[in-house]
Amino acid sequence: MSKRVNLLEGNILSSLTRLALPIMATSLVNMAYNMTDMIWIGRVGPGAVAAVGAAGMYMWLSQGIAVLARMGGQVKVAQSLGAGDAPLAGRFAQNSLQLGLLLSTIFTLIMLVFNKPLIGFFNLNDPTVVRDARTYLVVVSLGIVSSVTLLVFTGLITATGNSKTPFIATVLGLLLNIVLDPLLIFGLGPIPAMGVGGAAAATVLAQMLVVALFLLYARRDTHLFCHVQIRRRPELPLLRELLRIGLPSAMQSMLFTLVSMVIARLIASWGDAAVAVQKVGSQIESISWMTADGFSSAVSSFVGQNYGAGNLQRAKKGYWTSLITIVGWGIISSLLLIFCAAPIFRIFIPQESVLPLGVDYLVILGVSQMPMCVDIITAGAFAGFGHTLPPSLASTLLVTSRIPLAVVLSRTALGLNGIWWSISITSILRGVVLFALILIFFRHMAKKKEQRPSVSR
Repeated sequence: MSKRVNLLEGNILSSLTRLALPIMATSLVNMAYNMTDMIWIGRVGPGAVAAVGAAGMYMWLSQGIAVLARMGGQVKVAQSLGAGDAPLAGRFAQNSLQLGLLLSTIFTLIMLVFNKPLIGFFNLNDPTVVRDARTYLVVVSLGIVSSVTLLVFTGLITATGNSKTPFIATVLGLLLNIVLDPLLIFGLGPIPAMGVGGAAAATVLAQMLVVALFLLYARRDTHLFCHVQIRRRPELPLLRELLRIGLPSAMQSMLFTLVSMVIARLIASWGDAAVAVQKVGSQIESISWMTADGFSSAVSSFVGQNYGAGNLQRAKKGYWTSLITIVGWGIISSLLLIFCAAPIFRIFIPQESVLPLGVDYLVILGVSQMPMCVDIITAGAFAGFGHTLPPSLASTLLVTSRIPLAVVLSRTALGLNGIWWSISITSILRGVVLFALILIFFRHMAKKKEQRPSVSR
């Protein structure tokens, strides 16, 4: 059976499901990467979790680089393939990879040179936590190029209708990470215990394996990567088109991380345990948003190929089909976080003193899971149409509002929970606003179609 799904013909739900399931599984595997680290680091103590949480913010920031290179590449490759122009798709893929390599290299150098002031931003209380955070940041920064490259590869391969290859490669990387985590964190025999540095090293090595598998796939591919010449000079017109599509989403992603860093600094005033709760809680919550993000990637490829082929009606039906599916997942996630908060959180940090804080986080964030899924899937549809600016602007305004809202609510009787509510409230608003925006977008497209002059025979 071919690994590539035909997105231009056949049953929409079947095509979307066949493409989306491996992507969703890949997202869950990526979540397992992070959760594996948290489970083992949580055994070291809340201080170690806080250290990884602080340093991990900068790795989250690096995802903006991946979004910049991946989003434009995935959309333009999908649209070019839908239009039947594989050589052009290959040129877009080449420029996307080159852009990712350049920006990730620059970001790596910044992290390595300025790790001390970057960690100092969070005002962590314990010197040991500060030291561990710097160690984790330095080691994991060595894998930024691999991290960005594998995400760009994933987007490009998915744009062809093949989501199984990224899934297989990611699973193999996870298996390596699972084996290496306890060995490098706690040590065994001649292998010294490296603590949080070991967790970072395990992640980096796993990411390198995934990139190596993607390179092997690219050498054998006869559909897209056979048209890629990575040593060829970048093409400015194509780069401008990639930036036009990718920049709004990348800026949104990076701003989201910067806002989260400011929020993390506010959280730090409640102690390192509160920082650990936010780190672990966000990883648990990712069972919802990473799955939605995976489905969003499938929708982006589906809409992109059909829009490129001139089949607007099928592209729109793909969005509605995916929306119904992901709303159901969002409801299930909400119920899970709200009613199973304590046993889930205890898996990661077993200390009873921290448990009430973790339960509050999961319950409050559980309220917003369904609208958050709507937000993510709708942004993916906008990207497929090549219009990333409207949803990015709306999301940016609402995410930025988290800071003043968190300050105000945390100064009331809600205390730390006020910060959690600022995140949940703005997530709900993002879902509502983006859904309204795509309804307006569809109405606008329908009106433009009606206004086109008919051609008489």
